[in-house]
Parts: sequence; C-alpha cells; structure tokens
Amino acid sequence: MSSTSTSPELMEFLDSSKPRQAISGVTVRLVGDSGDGMQLLGTQLTNVSALAGNDVATFPDFPAEIRAPRGTRAGVSGYQVHFASEEIFTPGDGLDALVAMNPAALVTNIGDLKPAGYLILNRDSFDAKDLKLAKLDQDPRQGDRLKPYHVIEVPMTTLTRTAVEGTGLSVKEADQCKNFFAMGLVFWLYGRDYRPTLRFIEAKFKHLPAVAEANRRALTAGWNYGETTEHFASTYQVAPARLQLGTYKNVMGNQALAWGLMAAAELSGKELFVGAYPITPASDVLHELSRYKHFGVRTFQAEDEIAAVCSAIGVSFGGGMGVTVSSGPGIALKTEGMGLAVMLELPLLVLNIQRGGPSTGLPTKTEQADLLMAMFGRNGEAPLPIIAARSPADCFDAAIEAWRIATRLMTPVVLLSDGYIANGAEPWRIPDLSKLPKIEIRHPAAQSSGEPFRPYLRDEYLSRPWAVPGTSGLMHRIGGLEKEDVTGNISYDPKNHQHMVNTRAQKVANASQLIDPVQVTGDDSGLLVLSWGGTYGACYTATVRARAQGKRVGHAHLRWLNPFPANLGEILKRYQRVLIPELNTGQLRFLIDAKFRTGAIGLNKVQGKPFTVSELVDEILRLA
Repeated sequence: MSSTSTSPELMEFLDSSKPRQAISGVTVRLVGDSGDGMQLLGTQLTNVSALAGNDVATFPDFPAEIRAPRGTRAGVSGYQVHFASEEIFTPGDGLDALVAMNPAALVTNIGDLKPAGYLILNRDSFDAKDLKLAKLDQDPRQGDRLKPYHVIEVPMTTLTRTAVEGTGLSVKEADQCKNFFAMGLVFWLYGRDYRPTLRFIEAKFKHLPAVAEANRRALTAGWNYGETTEHFASTYQVAPARLQLGTYKNVMGNQALAWGLMAAAELSGKELFVGAYPITPASDVLHELSRYKHFGVRTFQAEDEIAAVCSAIGVSFGGGMGVTVSSGPGIALKTEGMGLAVMLELPLLVLNIQRGGPSTGLPTKTEQADLLMAMFGRNGEAPLPIIAARSPADCFDAAIEAWRIATRLMTPVVLLSDGYIANGAEPWRIPDLSKLPKIEIRHPAAQSSGEPFRPYLRDEYLSRPWAVPGTSGLMHRIGGLEKEDVTGNISYDPKNHQHMVNTRAQKVANASQLIDPVQVTGDDSGLLVLSWGGTYGACYTATVRARAQGKRVGHAHLRWLNPFPANLGEILKRYQRVLIPELNTGQLRFLIDAKFRTGAIGLNKVQGKPFTVSELVDEILRLA
C-alpha cells in the first residue's frame, strides 16, 4: 500500500467516456431498510477501497430492533465509509454522497449531507405507503428542502427487475438485488474496481447460481447506468494513500480484538479460552474466535454471564489464558466473579464492548459510559487495571498489552472497547509475529523439600506466584475469603486485611511502571485536549485543524485509565485549560479532577453516535 498511482490495467478497466476528477477523499453513507443490504453494500465499498490502496475508516449503524418494521425510521440501517489518498482517523463528518433507499432513510440522514453533495434516491420507494411508514405528511422531495443538494432519482427497483429478468427469481427475490445495483452505481461514481465484488458474489452464492447471476447483473447494471445517464457530469478518482510500507488487511474492531487475543496466547505459550454469553455488540468476538479451534482456541457459550466469567476464572486457575467478553449489562452481572478474581489474584481479561445504557439502553449504538463501572463496579476494595483501545486496528495491540499486564501483575485487567470501534473497520498493518515481544510467564516448579508452599510471597511488583494445580509440593488454599499474607491461609485478622487490601491496590498502581508514558502531539501550552477510547481519531483530527487556524492546542490520548501514566500529572500542569471530550456525562473528567484538581472542561455527548470533527473544532476554537 505504498503505491501512489493507479495501475494501467485498472485504469483501462475503469475507463469512462466521462471526465475523471481527482479528489483527495470522499465520505459516502448508504442508508435503507434493515433488509435492504446496506451493511453488505458498505462492507464491499470498504473492501474495494482498501484494495485500491486508500486509507479507509467506517461507521456502521444498525437498528436497535432485530426485526424493526420495514420502512420505518426505527428500521433504518446505515453504513458510512470514508476513503482517502491520505491517512485518516475518522469515518468522516459531512457527507459527500448519501444513497437513500426509502423516505425514512432520507429524512433521518439528510441533515449530514454537505451542500452540493450527491443525494441518490431510489425513486420507486417514495409512494404513499412508504411515506406513511416514515410518518411523513408530504413527500420530502417536494418543496425547497432538497434544493441545496445534487439530487439524482433512480428507479432502482424497476431497473433491477429488468436487469435480472430470465434468471428465474421471484419479484421479491429480484428486489433484494437492488443493493447491488446501488453498489454498481457508487462504484462507477468513485472509480471503484468491482471485480473483487464479482468474486465475492461467486463465492457467497456458489450454491445458488440463479442468485449469483442476478446479483452480477444488478451490479453491472448499476455501473452501466452511471456511465450512460446524463445525471453525472464526471466520475471521481481517489489515489492510493501513502501509508507505512507493509502488508495490510481491512479489519473490524471485534475481529482485531479476537486476533489480538490469539496472538497474546501464542506469545505467552498459553491456550486461549473464552467464556461468554451472547450480547450486542460483543458477540462477534466469540463468533470470530469459534472459527479457530485448529489453533487451540476454546470457546464456551455459557448459560449466563456468571457462568461465563467463572469458567474463565477456572481456566486461569488451571494455568491457561482465561478471557470473558460482554457489554455493559453483562459486565454488571460479572462483577462478583471479577471480585473473586481480584481476591484470587489470578490473571484474567474482562472485555467490555460498551454500548448505550442504562439497562438495555441502545444495544446497537455506541457510548463510553462504563468507565466508572470498570473502575468501581465491585463490592469491597477491588481495584483493577483498565486499558482502552482507540480504534479497530488498535484492538489487536490492546489485547496483547492487557494480557501482558495481567500475567505480570497477577491481576484481572479490564479492556474497554465500544460499539463504534467494534463494528468500524480500517486497514491494519499485519505485524511479524516473530518480532513481537514474548510474554514471559514462569510458573513455580515442583518442590520436594517438604517446606510449605508460600502462595502469597511477592516479587518486586507485588505479584504472587502462578502455581499450576497438580504441581508437586505447591498445594495451597484458593477461594473468595481473605488470605493471610505469604501463607495463603484463611485470615480474619483486621490488620492482615488492611495489609492485603493495601497490597492489592499498590500492585495495580505498580502498572504505571510497566506502561508507556503518555505522549503529546502539537503545542506544549495553551489548551490540551485529553481523549480516551474511540474519541481518539476525531480529537486528533480536530486539534490538527485547530492548529492550522493558529490556535495553541495539544492532544494527549490515554490508553491506560487505571493507573494513569506516571507522567500525566506533569503534562497537565503545562496547560492553561484541559478539554476532555467523552461519549458520557463526564466520567474521565471526574477521575482526572479527583486526582489532579485540573478544573478540566467537559464536552459530553450521549446520543449513540461518535463525535464529529466539526463539533470538536467548534469547542476548541471557543476555548483556545
């Protein structure tokens, strides 16, 4: 992906009778009913853009209901793709093109389309029934509302039916191919090579030749429509990006998280076990890992969240890599088990793919509102290290780092992701596994001296030994009751309890000696934007834009939220103001002010959507 020009073969394939306009990047959103195949369309646009060498960032948006009523606003499904010839960090702000398959999709998304942007509509889906389902009193195409945009109405359903005639499909089946028609049109407009999608169709529908043929026809019909219609004056071309040299694969956050867990298991010489109960948006981690039994991965779909976490604790007790994954409501049920793991002082990874809450909340939408639960959501004094991934590709590295700390300090570690990261996608530079640092684990050897094993004899970081059950001479007590220091005997002594509570807390604090210091980009005085989790890309991009307008702005991103990096306090002192954007009501700001008394300013949003860069730039310009 280091090339900066399109190959002659591809240029010949993409040749059009219309002028080709070079642009640096484009943001497209594809929206329709949950059964219209918008996620498939978006995924294919992402994949072909990545294969073209562009940097890519995506934002899928799912309905909250599994079978939302067709044609309604609640049933709108969307997929936003930002591809560019330069490195990008967000799925884009304003839309350059919006493809809307019905009135509900149009009215719920039109506000994000830039003036003069392309608005491509399926004209066949704007009858009286569709308007009623979208709760519209009049056709949104009437009046002046759409005048700022370049509106292109395409009879997609009719043209698709015509394209697939003779394949033997029913009318209903033929209509399901219209997403491929829209795909072909978008591919033509932005010079995307549709040959990889033809290969996808062949592989996916190899046992359904009529369906495969219909989808091929619909795809090429959409392409040909763009070439022959007078609606478009030109096509657009986005050159490959200058990314770091290497081999790349397009990955989603949950996929990268699963692969990171497998890499951590390999680096530590452990078999990976994941105990989980299905929940949106965390289930895909379990689904992905279940495909790799041939790599020694063991997955257990438990009967409930309590069984899931306890099964993972059992694996850790047995000397394996125990992992459990869930989202907010499931993490709430795991808290007693997490407290048990704290008391046992065993390495365990607890993955929380955050979503909108409380309770069932917004199951398919994103939020960062579980930080305080990760920090304090257990009975008693039970601190845990907390790490947060910043992007889909970063999930791979975050998983490895979390396991490294868990095994070094003999403690459970919470890894935070969120729906935006989990379902988003970006190019991931495939690392050379042989060059990744090994995770050294030393289990105590068998002893025959007759001396009692001391399970709570600690090293310089206050970690206790990880004894594998059945090892000769290492018999010791285990359980949720307080242990006596060094011996591990059950103890109710008040002073011992105070000592053990302090020791466990200090052990977690010692992680600050093992993690990287926080880095600052931009200015070292003025306004500091402090971010965590999935807000990284928007915050980084916003600070770059603010500096381009002459503002003194720095940006620091926190990977570790407990403990904070050792140099964080010193960095905060340099700045006159600190802005903390969060997809919650101010949870990191609460922790920062409690520890550092910064008087930080919060920018908070709980709408189930990530920050746009423009939202952040506006606030930075107001404060800087």
